[in-house]
Formats: sequence, structure tokens, C-alpha cells
Amino acid sequence: MWRAGLSLTLAVMLAACRAGTDTGPDMDVILSETPATSLAAYGLFEDAGADHPSTGVIAYDLINPLFTDHAAKYRFVFVPEGQSAQYRTRDAFAFPVGSVLVKTFAYAPDMRRPETAAWKLETRLLIHKQKGWVALPYVWNAEQTEAVYTPIGAKRPVETISPDGVQLSFTYAVPNANQCKTCHQSGHDIKPIGPKARNLNHALPDGSGQLENWAAGNILNALPEDMPGVPLVSDETAPLADRARAYLDINCAHCHKPDGSASNSGLWLEWNETVPIRLGINKHPTAAGRGSGDLIYIIRPGAPEASILAHRLASTEAGIAMPELGRSLEHDEGSALISQWIAAMEAEE
Repeated sequence: MWRAGLSLTLAVMLAACRAGTDTGPDMDVILSETPATSLAAYGLFEDAGADHPSTGVIAYDLINPLFTDHAAKYRFVFVPEGQSAQYRTRDAFAFPVGSVLVKTFAYAPDMRRPETAAWKLETRLLIHKQKGWVALPYVWNAEQTEAVYTPIGAKRPVETISPDGVQLSFTYAVPNANQCKTCHQSGHDIKPIGPKARNLNHALPDGSGQLENWAAGNILNALPEDMPGVPLVSDETAPLADRARAYLDINCAHCHKPDGSASNSGLWLEWNETVPIRLGINKHPTAAGRGSGDLIYIIRPGAPEASILAHRLASTEAGIAMPELGRSLEHDEGSALISQWIAAMEAEE
């Protein structure tokens, strides 16, 4: 099971349809230069427990979510009334000032049933202020009644059963504000990662298109006739290379791109990249530290055991594991997919 958060997201989407009274998002708080002490102050949800989004706050999901130690994720978007995000073919949509992207991370005792007795650990806000985007982490209390602004991050013990039925016990790390900036870096600015056409372009359970719904609801301006899309990485009927590239795009490319925090590596893993050496194929690392595992190629075609990329994805050791933020466990399915992709490449004579 690769998309543990999807059913949770859809459940919250349905909950948003319930009748209720709320004052809606508070633009003064959203646009304030000072972060609110509590998540509730923004008015993004009807209730303090953030189970029911306010009017104008819409649930959404990604085709392939970033792996974060099997956490389920609730995603929401808010665009100020009377405004729309501008469509972009390749990059994240251009959201107007006052827009908010919300992502809550949660676990259940058994992630094979992520909807049952789930508890929230953190909610991250990405807010488009007058001077640009800011990333704000909020940590939930044990009673699940309040999430408090925690710029220094936090660590929380987690015990759960994985989607594959394995008992897990680990420490979940809520990133600090600077770590949020590392992943969301785009040149000198902070930018959204997930809300791109290729990540959102899929059908919902009712058969409607998610992007078409955004356009119909004026969250997004007019759509082109032909929109990009990536395959579901767990769909074994899709081409292996496409699935692997889609996995790297969502899990690695936010840093490994020309204007990302890992741009100096020369390893660029965005979906649209076509140059083999930039994808790591037969490429030597720019720095041969302990993370290389004494290997000399990022990707050695036909040999995942000789490829730094596969080595680092499989590791859980600090300083070696990649991505370096957001996980303490190996993503077995993702690691196996990348190794399978490398193994299927034809080695050069």
C-alpha cells in the first residue's frame, strides 16, 4: 500500500460537505508578518481539532505522495475569494498572495487502516505573504485539541503497524523552520513543491478530474487541453522507467534541481530532465564522502549494487540516507523500484 494518506484525505473532503457554521479563514492572521501561536487562529478549520475545513478550504491529494515514514497526510488549499492560481505546465502553480497550503501528518495504530483512531503529529502551513512564501510548522498536543507554532521542530515517538503489516517503533522528527526552507528552496525563494499539474492531474473517486474541479471552483485559472501527468508509482502496468522517474520526482527533485538546495551535486531528478548524466547515469559524484559507500557512480546501468543512488535510498544512517530529511525508515517499495529500474538499464560495453 503506497498511498496510505489518500483515504484519509478523501474522508476529510467528504466531511467538509457537512453543514456547519464558521467564520472562514482570517486574512489578517494569514497575512500578518508574525506567525500565529496556534493553528486555529488562521480560521482554516471549523473546529480546533482541524477535522472539518472552513468554507473555501479545499481538500486535495497528489498522485504520488512524498514518503514520510508511512505517515498519512491531509492536504488542503485556500485561495482568497475572487482570486485564482495561475496554471503552469512544469512548475508549481502561481498562487496569489494570501493563499495557504496545508498539510497535516498523522498515524493510526495500524496503517493498514489509516482512518481508524488516527492521531495528528504536525500540520505544516505554506503561506504566500506579501514578501513571498513562508513555511510554518505546528505541532499537535496529546489531546489533539491544539496545534502550536514550533519553529524549533520536535521529536515524537511513534508505534504503529506499517501498511505491509510490520510492527514499527521509531522517532518522528518534525522539521524546524530552516529545514522546511531546505526542501522548498527555489533559488533565493521558498516555493511550493506538490501542487504541480503533473502531480494533481488525475480522476477522483466520483470520476471527476481534480484539476477540472479546481478550475470550476476558481481555485485555478483556465486549463489547457493537454496537461501533463505522472503514473502512479505502484501501478505495475505502467512503464518501469516512468514509475521510477515519478518516484524520484516527488521524493528527490525538490532538492535535486538546478535551483534547489542540492544543485551543486549536478544530479537533477525532475520529471522533465532528459540529459542522462544529469540523471546520474554513469555520473561520478561531485564529492566522494561517506555517503558514497565507496562507490564511484551515481547510477551504474545494470548494477544497482554499484550505484550510489540505490545505496543512499536503502540506508537509514544519518549522513548517508537520502532524502536526508523526512524519513528515518527505509521505504522498501521505493527502494526496490529504483533498484529494479537501474537493474533493467543496459550496461555500456
